[in-house]
Order: sequence, then structure tokens, then C-alpha cells
Amino acid sequence: MTLIGLLGGMSWESTALYYRLMNEAVRERRGGLHSARIVMHSVDFAGIELLQHEGDWAGAAAILGEAAAGLAAAGASFLVIATNTMHKIADEIEAESGLPVLHIADPTGAAIRSAGHKTVGLLATRFTMEEDFYRSRLERRYGLNVILPDAEERADVHRIIYEELCRGVVSEPSRLRFRQIIDHLHWSGAQAVILGCTEITLLVGQKDSRLPVFDTTAIHARAAVNLALGSGAPAEPAARDAQAGAGKSMRAQTS
Repeated sequence: MTLIGLLGGMSWESTALYYRLMNEAVRERRGGLHSARIVMHSVDFAGIELLQHEGDWAGAAAILGEAAAGLAAAGASFLVIATNTMHKIADEIEAESGLPVLHIADPTGAAIRSAGHKTVGLLATRFTMEEDFYRSRLERRYGLNVILPDAEERADVHRIIYEELCRGVVSEPSRLRFRQIIDHLHWSGAQAVILGCTEITLLVGQKDSRLPVFDTTAIHARAAVNLALGSGAPAEPAARDAQAGAGKSMRAQTS
């Protein structure tokens, strides 16, 4: 198992999920007391958030690039940026660290395409929804048509992420608002919805959506473990469920 370099803290609420999910995935694959090999740099998000909203992406890239270089020096084989938004500067982080970044949009796009969906709704920070770096990757590489909530809905999603979820606040009114927005995406033609901010999974999941949900936090964490274990592209959900069922059947036969 190679060493995963985890660039986190944006926010630490979702980084904690990454740590748990990656360790659970290794335990699922290897059993016993096996756990993930991870080296992490968790930044102070207050400074990063200020740079984001000031539009100083070069300043953010300098901070994260230095942190990523430290992960490279610690022996990491590749980088996992534990946030969708900061993939805006993934190329700069790669250049500064000399390590490849496992881009969060790639396993997400592959999973959506494998499931047979073409038109997907995107819920994320304003930066991820409105700028081109994320949507264009999904469209160009995976042939997806990405649709967005309207301007008022985008503002609400962005506010809930920064003012609530990044602070560990999970409220029922915000859950209901997300459900309403997902319904509107469905009526606009979306066949599935991307939870394109790593904190959104704290608030809503499949039970809250009439559309199939693609949780980027879980997808990205599993893809990192697959890469660390040398199994290449992440297994798709249907194949993974079949493998899990087969494993349970075999254990029942030998018990």
C-alpha cells in the first residue's frame, strides 16, 4: 500500500470524513486490523476562505503548494485534495509538489458515466458551480451535461456550506432547502445530482433526493484507497455491491 498524501482542513469537518472513509475502505478490502497509510497536512481554513472570497487564487496556491511539497517530502506517492473547490488550483499544487493529484472530478465523472446518466445537477460552492474548472472537466472528459441551480438557489447553497456546514452546523431548514433545490434540478432535466462540496454529505444523502446522488467525498476517498492499493480505477458502485455480496456469500459457506 502506497502512502496517501491528504491535503485537508478545508474544512476539517469533511477532512475527518475522508480519514474515516479511507480507513473503512482499507478495512473492507484487507480485513483485520489493516488501515490506510496516510500523511496529512491540515491547513487553517480561515486564511484560505478569505483568499477564496478575495479571488486571490495565487495566494491560496502558494499556501497549498507549500503544504503539498511537505507531503511529498514525507513520502506521499500522490495527493488527495479534500475539497472540490480547491481543485481550481490542482495544476499549481501538482507543479509545486511534484506529485500527481487524484482529481476529485475524475472518479465522480467515471461513476456517473458508468451508471448511464448524461445530464447531472451540480450542488457546490459558488466557485465550483459558476466557474469553468470543474464543470468543463466533467463535460470534456466524461461527456456529461452539467446543469446548475438558479442564482438564488446557488447563493443559498454557498451560504449554507460556509456559514453552517463548515462550522459543523446541520439544520433541518437547510436540509429542506437542499431537497427543494434537488427537486428543481429534477424538473430541469437532471438525471442525477452531484454533491460537489465535500461538506454537503453532512446534510443530505440519498434518502433526501428523488435523484441518484453521487457523493464526491465518498467517491474520492474510495478512489484514493484503490490507487494506494494498486487496483487502478475505482470500482463502480454496482460492481462494488456485487463484490461485497459475493464476499458475504463465501463467508457464509465457509462458516
